[in-house]
Amino acid sequence: MGLNNQKIILVTAFEPFGGETMNPTEMILNKLPETIGSHRIRKALLPVDFERAPALAIDTYNVFAPDAVLMLGQAAGRSAVTPETTAKNIMNARIPDNAGFQPRELPIRKGRSAALYSTLPLESILETLSAIGVPCEVSDDAGEFVCNALFYRMLHHASRKIPTGFIHVPFIREQGHADQPFMEFKDEYRAIVAVIETISRIISG
Repeated sequence: MGLNNQKIILVTAFEPFGGETMNPTEMILNKLPETIGSHRIRKALLPVDFERAPALAIDTYNVFAPDAVLMLGQAAGRSAVTPETTAKNIMNARIPDNAGFQPRELPIRKGRSAALYSTLPLESILETLSAIGVPCEVSDDAGEFVCNALFYRMLHHASRKIPTGFIHVPFIREQGHADQPFMEFKDEYRAIVAVIETISRIISG
């Protein structure tokens, strides 16, 4: 149970990276209401930094003791909202993070599991998104950048105690990548609200 006996869902998002001036996940986070379903929404905007992003997210988790964790990230080249199934114990960056760190084939945590798995109700999430007409598909590859590192470390920290998982969203039109798939912001936003409503309903019994 969260602070003051309020049930809480922790939602995280990322700042812009890779030369972008915006990140749709930050925009979604800023727009989310304080309460969705029967849960209070606590928010954490994270730096695109292999070390600081997981550390800040875990610190926030420890403060609020949430009942579920939903992490959001942007994935170029995707045309659907993609709940991730798997976090890999590897860092392999095509570009440096926002702190200038560019790891190559390094473990996130030495001696730990090669992979950890989402504990979100993925089937229910896909049914919900399909029902509201938002393109969606499960992804088994969260990449090897900061999103995956956050996903892995949060799954390890939560240790299957609560539903915990990661969702990637596509570029939005406003980012100006006419040569790549994108989704309208309003559709990404309503998709994430619907996901949170689904999580809230399921964990409320």
